[in-house]
Amino acid sequence: MTTTITDAPTTDTTTVRPAWVTDELLGSWFDVIARDPEGTESIEAFAPYDESLTATVPASTSADVKAAVAAARRAQRTWDSVPWSSRADVVLRFHDLLVERQSEVLDLIQWEMGKARFSAWQEILQVATIARHYARHGRRYLAPNRVRGAVPGLTKVQEVRVPKGVIGMISPWNYPLYLAVGDVIPALLAGNGVVSKADSQTALTLLWTRRLFAEAGLPTDLWQIVVGPGRVLGDALIDEVDHICFTGSTKTGRSVGTRAGQRLIAASLELGGKNPLIVRADADVAKAAAGTIAAAFGNTGQMCIHVERVIVHEDVFDEFRDALVAGTEALGLGQSFDYSVDVGSLATRAQFDAVVAHVQDAVAKGATVLTGGTARPDLGPFVYEPTVLEGVDESMEVCLEETFGPVVSLYKVSSDDEAIAKANEGTYGLSASIWSKDTAKAFRLAGKVRAGSVNINDGAAAAAGSIEAGMGGMGDSGLGRRHGAEGIRKYTESQTRATQRLVPLGPPPSLGVEKFVNLTNKQLMVLKRLRFR
Repeated sequence: MTTTITDAPTTDTTTVRPAWVTDELLGSWFDVIARDPEGTESIEAFAPYDESLTATVPASTSADVKAAVAAARRAQRTWDSVPWSSRADVVLRFHDLLVERQSEVLDLIQWEMGKARFSAWQEILQVATIARHYARHGRRYLAPNRVRGAVPGLTKVQEVRVPKGVIGMISPWNYPLYLAVGDVIPALLAGNGVVSKADSQTALTLLWTRRLFAEAGLPTDLWQIVVGPGRVLGDALIDEVDHICFTGSTKTGRSVGTRAGQRLIAASLELGGKNPLIVRADADVAKAAAGTIAAAFGNTGQMCIHVERVIVHEDVFDEFRDALVAGTEALGLGQSFDYSVDVGSLATRAQFDAVVAHVQDAVAKGATVLTGGTARPDLGPFVYEPTVLEGVDESMEVCLEETFGPVVSLYKVSSDDEAIAKANEGTYGLSASIWSKDTAKAFRLAGKVRAGSVNINDGAAAAAGSIEAGMGGMGDSGLGRRHGAEGIRKYTESQTRATQRLVPLGPPPSLGVEKFVNLTNKQLMVLKRLRFR
């Protein structure tokens, strides 16, 4: 595979820190963090490029979390009365600023997380689309719903949506803009305050974004940022907010859901995945191989919906395998602050070690490496070649455990039924893909796959990019949905408002209870015959 390591003209090649990120600018971002000015706690993160320190970031405490929620709650009471059009204007101004100044946040995402620049740009695309969609259509999703009352003509009833109050956000490092901000936008538009816990690896991206929202006109206290380890701040945040939105591992998600349940607050959880891709006998092999490469190795495989298991019909297995290997070996691998690289670095030492361990375990137990399977320290400390495995079985960790890296395993099947059974192995159910020239047949097969999203003739992006449709998982892949109607309604409570006219419900004093019951019973039978309600 081709390799490259270059630096953009705006990058200081001795530290990899973007030259425009000055100490003064970092200080202004740190001012956004909700923390005691006298606090002494801090965190450190290291750039995947060379393991150099990105920044020493002031950290929040549990007490700071409590104060941040209280401040957001006070601001929310005013924000709730702001007209929808004014809230939407703030979000649309943010949209424009994000697009205009995207080069800054692209640098930050790459510096903190190591992904290829095109993968970083896809975060811009998603967040801008989310901002525009909810600003234009969110009011429709939250519109009051008028329903029939207990006594038509006498009872007027509406279901209305009211904000929950303060929403807690815990987001991961792999998409520091999209996953951190894409959920915040609908929460704010729905009238809530927000407290976000920035991931320690990618805190600067979120702080930059908060500053940009301030430029767009968002009230200062409405969206609070706390920084620090989840083990320190996570429980404190769940204990104070009115809804918790978490994206991360299934193990941690279970803990988040348990604690939220103890408080009787809702939790939306997008968790792990071991996503399958099915290649039917009638598939266009070249397109299926290209789609697999994009879905398996985009974002260096560090995305919850990326493909890790490829299930191929025996009639096209050899042809597909050869196309997949050839396409994988043609990828440009390395680190660069421009668009010359296809696959970037893994984000952290821990993630790099996890990927290496999965491949080594598979090889030790009999799997074959068709391509890749090698670390590339010449390109960066966490760079690992895109890897295709064959001969994987359930004795191997890579088979059903989430790898979260540039590794994909091939499986041969002889029928659609066998492919579906293979796809449904394990406990996850986030995303899936089916490749076939018979799209009607593929659509029907999708109903048999246990996954929150099924892409037909696309690896993963088609469903995730369809902002009007919900995105989330089944089984161990989580609860709830982002995007679409549920993506904003989940941040509200449904409130029923009923207005009774003329007389109250119940037996009038002049009729008596028994006569009222007998009369009502007759009315019930009449209404049934008339097919009313």
